[in-house]
Amino acid sequence: MLRGHATTQGTQQFIQRYARHTSNYAEFDGLYLSNIGMGTYLGNTDDATDQAVIQAVKDSIRAGVNIFDTAINYRSQKAERALGRALRILQESNMVSRDSVFISTKGGYVTNDADLPLDFWQYVKQQYTDKDIIPKNGISSQYHCMEVSFLESQLRSSLRNLDVDCIDLLYIHNLMESQHQDVSREDIMNQLLDIMTWYETQRAEGRIRYYGLATWDSFRVDSKNPNHLNLESVLEMAMAVGGSCHGLRFVQLPYNMYLDQALRTPTQTVGGNSISFLQAARLLNVGVFTSVPFMQGKLLSPGVLPDFGYGKPSISSLQFIRSTPGVLAPLVGHKEPIHVTENLDIMRMPPLDDSEFDSLLLKLLSGTC
Repeated sequence: MLRGHATTQGTQQFIQRYARHTSNYAEFDGLYLSNIGMGTYLGNTDDATDQAVIQAVKDSIRAGVNIFDTAINYRSQKAERALGRALRILQESNMVSRDSVFISTKGGYVTNDADLPLDFWQYVKQQYTDKDIIPKNGISSQYHCMEVSFLESQLRSSLRNLDVDCIDLLYIHNLMESQHQDVSREDIMNQLLDIMTWYETQRAEGRIRYYGLATWDSFRVDSKNPNHLNLESVLEMAMAVGGSCHGLRFVQLPYNMYLDQALRTPTQTVGGNSISFLQAARLLNVGVFTSVPFMQGKLLSPGVLPDFGYGKPSISSLQFIRSTPGVLAPLVGHKEPIHVTENLDIMRMPPLDDSEFDSLLLKLLSGTC
């Protein structure tokens, strides 16, 4: 088992060993994190994909990446296991230590286990309903569950899958998107408060260090949308259960040159002012990781994205995202060696500074880029 969590000293030592440009790291709450992270979403539930993930983790570490994101439902638990095996191999070979990498995972979606000979509903019955972990009608139409007993069971499984005793960041996965069809907003908020209360107990017991919200729509849509969440209001809930040192410090949401609402659309209210999500996150000191940098490859086709000097659409996209003020890192899902090599080339160059990004944004908006 890998013990501990990401620390100031560990992440600083990682930079000293692997950084190609020190400007590719930012400090957040005492941790020094790369401005590119590796995601583990898609892939078959087979051993060949496991091996590809393990190699991609190794290559990402060597390139200077120290953020790794997964979820219990990704590849029916095999994504977590492959990441855990990769990090254990790297620690045993003295390539990395647990305190130098930042690991996030997610709970909420009901999943089976691809390594067990049970179909989805057999697994759910055996693992959850027969044990009263999930009550009757506890699973939403989107195969999601907010019961603390279920999330606690998932956390135990995630710790075991990842082979760690502490997870740096545990998200509740697509809460509004997966519940509003079946549950009233008031009931969702009450259950979220219960979940936050439980998260704080897990922090106190050392099983997680931070918690957050991994979302699709919630922070990109306006208040009329049933999926909408206001960051300031959510943080007030966290303050109510965890005080000023509460653990809700991170959000994950989609962001790229096509899905740019987090940057440009005033979906949030802070202090009575209507502002964009990324502005709100900066004001409220919330770290932001972004998903779908390439829209699962759709943005990489020739001519889809403007070429602003990097040649490869993948590099242009990642440079835009990681240089956006308020973004800690885009999470890049890659396994194929050619894609891993291409994506990690970004770590050989620094991000744009604020003035360079503003200039690029103006060109993009005016259509001159």
